[in-house]
Amino acid sequence: MSRSVTLRATAVLGAFDGEHRCLNLSQLSRRSGLPLATVHRLAADLVQSRLLVRRGDGCYEIGAHMWRLGLLTPATSLRELALPHLQDLVVATGHTVHLAVLDGASALVIERLAGTKSIPTRHNPGGRLPLHCTAVGKMLLAYAPEPVVNEVTADLRRYTPYTGTDARVLYRELDQVRRTGLARSAQEHRLGVSSVAAPINGNKGVMAAIALLAPLTSPRLASVLPHLRAAAASVSADFLRSGLEAPFPEELRDGGR
Repeated sequence: MSRSVTLRATAVLGAFDGEHRCLNLSQLSRRSGLPLATVHRLAADLVQSRLLVRRGDGCYEIGAHMWRLGLLTPATSLRELALPHLQDLVVATGHTVHLAVLDGASALVIERLAGTKSIPTRHNPGGRLPLHCTAVGKMLLAYAPEPVVNEVTADLRRYTPYTGTDARVLYRELDQVRRTGLARSAQEHRLGVSSVAAPINGNKGVMAAIALLAPLTSPRLASVLPHLRAAAASVSADFLRSGLEAPFPEELRDGGR
């Protein structure tokens, strides 16, 4: 019974995302798939534990206790360690930078920085990106466990006319990613946007990726590849020296396969 309650409470918390930061009970019920009476009871418990906050208008938001717990995650530690190198990369290239880790069958953005050559992006920290059509996603997918690869290749959603939907082509591209240490995307996820990603290595292989995003009208990204590789290598070295645990270690796959 306790496990069932935990899963239901998790479903309520999972109803929130970057585009749904404030929800009323009806919205929580609809997005969690739980009955309204159940949501009402669970929301009251979550407010008491400060995982949720109930506003004066009756809507709910994520509470401060949830934020404090989030700061303890390995992904947050990686973000803090990587941040100086990401800032240097933005200064050197002027382009938008994403830092992401594998989270199930998607890439979880844990940091995003914009530069002077920035392009608008909807994917702030906490946002998720598809694995098959973004540079950062392809890098993570190239070293993902086989069940994740199978799940992704079974449903290659088309986002633009340039999105690849042939699993055989994607497998060949992932082989190239592992050979070159770089992943690329050109208008596959968003029209007018190109990106390139490099891996961050932990003790057990590739654990994260850094990507540069640029408009297609800007000079080719080839000129900034040395900066990207250097930033990824610096983050990898600092992480290995830190003794920190890799984010989501059960999802790691040896980079030497």
